[in-house]
Amino acid sequence: MLAVGFQPFRQLLAGAINICTPAHFKQHTGERLRGNEGRREIMEKKHHLPLYATKSGKARIAFQLFALSLFVGICFIFVYRVSNIPSEEEAGRWAWIGLFLSELWFCFYWFMTLVVRWNPIYRCTFKDRLSIRYEEALPDIDIFVCTADPMIEPPAMVINTVLSVMAYDYPPHKLNVYLSDDGCSDLTFYAMVEASSFSKIWLPFCKKFKLEPRSPEAYFRTAVLEPLEDPVKAKEWSSIKKSYEGMKKRIETTTKLGRVSEDIRKQHKVFREWNSVASRRDHQTILQILIDGKDPKAVDIEGQPLPTLVYLAREKRPQYHHNFKAGAVNALIRVSSRISNGPIILILDCDMYSNNSESMRDAVCFFMDEEKGHEFGFVQFPQSFENLTKNDVYGNSLNVISGVEILGFDGNGGPCFVGTGCFHRRNALCGQKYGDQECKANWKGWNDIKIEESASVLEDTSKVLASCTYEEKYAQWGNEMGLKYGCPVENILTGLAIQCRGWRSIYFNPERKGFLGLAPTTLLQTLVQHRRWSEGDFQIFVSRYCPFVYGYKKIPLKLQLSYCAYLLWAPNCLATLYYVAVPSLCLLRGIPLFPKISSAWVLPFAFVIIVHRAYSLGEFVWCGGTFQGWWNGQRMWLFKRISSYFFAFIDNILKLMGFTDSAFAITAKVTKTDVSQRYEQELMEFGASSPMFTIIATMALLNAFCFVGGMKWVLMDMQIWFSNPFTLQILLCALLVIINLPVYQGLFLRKDEGRMPSSVTQWSLMFAALACALACY
Repeated sequence: MLAVGFQPFRQLLAGAINICTPAHFKQHTGERLRGNEGRREIMEKKHHLPLYATKSGKARIAFQLFALSLFVGICFIFVYRVSNIPSEEEAGRWAWIGLFLSELWFCFYWFMTLVVRWNPIYRCTFKDRLSIRYEEALPDIDIFVCTADPMIEPPAMVINTVLSVMAYDYPPHKLNVYLSDDGCSDLTFYAMVEASSFSKIWLPFCKKFKLEPRSPEAYFRTAVLEPLEDPVKAKEWSSIKKSYEGMKKRIETTTKLGRVSEDIRKQHKVFREWNSVASRRDHQTILQILIDGKDPKAVDIEGQPLPTLVYLAREKRPQYHHNFKAGAVNALIRVSSRISNGPIILILDCDMYSNNSESMRDAVCFFMDEEKGHEFGFVQFPQSFENLTKNDVYGNSLNVISGVEILGFDGNGGPCFVGTGCFHRRNALCGQKYGDQECKANWKGWNDIKIEESASVLEDTSKVLASCTYEEKYAQWGNEMGLKYGCPVENILTGLAIQCRGWRSIYFNPERKGFLGLAPTTLLQTLVQHRRWSEGDFQIFVSRYCPFVYGYKKIPLKLQLSYCAYLLWAPNCLATLYYVAVPSLCLLRGIPLFPKISSAWVLPFAFVIIVHRAYSLGEFVWCGGTFQGWWNGQRMWLFKRISSYFFAFIDNILKLMGFTDSAFAITAKVTKTDVSQRYEQELMEFGASSPMFTIIATMALLNAFCFVGGMKWVLMDMQIWFSNPFTLQILLCALLVIINLPVYQGLFLRKDEGRMPSSVTQWSLMFAALACALACY
């Protein structure tokens, strides 16, 4: 969506999207060590070689020259607009001026996306050095997994994420896994009880055979034939799979029934807590340490220690605002400080399972680097998805954002916090400013701080930290400490605040993705998700936390501009809606807004348009996409701007006027069978009534009507096509018609449940016909 410019040559694309591997770094830094392990260890300890390396992208001069050429083309367009403004007596003067203002906005926004791409940097870690130097002094890590609704986020999926992080290639006694259940569901707790038991056979199995990924569901789905290669492994593999499928069946059966059986309730006294639960929004704190990692008896089937595993449903009461995910994470921060107090915190969504067992060591390499490690407040991994279709029908891959833009963010001062897959320094997350104290962490000293109380004592004393009245006594939470409150995208605001307190952030994009989650599988889910994101982003921009104000003299100007490339998603709707509707309506009325094909002024338009989209295509394909995937992305770029961003912009205006308040929508992680089948077939899902569908269908029909009506200017004289002043408008209208073909199919041709609702069809036909009638009047 934010792709800019073009250069069809490999050298330029290599500069913009240079993919580096660990081997590449070692080859070019000359740090490949030779000799036996003893000599290597001595050299490591003696020279204190860095735990990570950083490299800038190549061919930056070529990319900068390309950007300059595109800017020159844009300037020529502006010269044409200014020098050819219709007189006050001519029709279309205000339409011309409006188009000029839209193009000014597009240029301004293009500049911000250019800043993001200007200086990408790539990082590589050296985990072997970490192991040699610090294996006995690795810091404890607290892992937070957040869920909110067992019907939208199935417990079977949640425990797969939990098991995947419990099985990290990291000392288990230094891992502490916390699940925040904001739905306060006994179904989720039952799933956690099952997971705690299954972990005793799953963790040793993972480490024995070095499995990847370590989510049971993901592993058994992708490694069906692997066991046949080894008879010993095959027998154990079959046994573990059978155990997992049995656990999964029990959890899914219980979830489907909607209640936990009495036999299971009698086995675990904690289930009695739910006798006092009035509703998911009115209940006491429920805290249970399912596995106490400090207990010598907490071991797997091979006698190795297990990670600590904790279930938390924080207290909720109707009269207290619970602040959604931010409130849940802040409760976990406080509770974990009492139980384990790990100096590093990993925050994950419940669908984002660990896909790389070494991710934790990668992150620790940055925090424990002797020279720069003390500067880093958080390490962000990319947000990636496992359920994307081949051509990414809804444009959810984020591959350009993850593979290009956030790399540039990192080069401009540090990436933003995207909300999941992020390792935080506890002190930084809790409000400490960089430089307030000695920031060079004494990890060994921190690890020497032991909490001796028993699990039952810790449960009793920690419950107060998750009460809904606690933050009334300590108002810093949600403001100066923890995740920020009052914004639908608390992660962006929190990351910005950490950077403004002096901490740096790191973006690490390994060859094997660190985490994999679930992308929305319907058009409406995608649009609603982007509506929430863009609403929260723009809310930050118009608040006191605007990077230009809040970050003034605290973070670099180029980082402030990088943030604005996302914070200004919502206002993009205005210029886009104008460009989609007004040229088409002016075509119907007979008002030209672009130069003739025979005019020299058409050249800058052609250059900018072709180069702009061609670079976008090259960038997308380089990041692993397909041509059809890019075309789907262009369609979604249009749909999001004229629907999600438009409603987000309106919501922000209404909120500033005091008419509405922010809401939080959870993206569903389950879909019906027929919906899933259409998703796999890459058929767009319109089977729900929504105002966003109405505006998309209205714009599609308006352009279709205008295209048919505008063809009269061509049919009047086919011989003067090149001197026809409406040629570019007709081409623009035709392009919009082509990109909206799935909408026309949903309106008129499809008979399945995914077709456009009849109410949306009727309203959009009426609105489009009315707009065309007014244009012709």
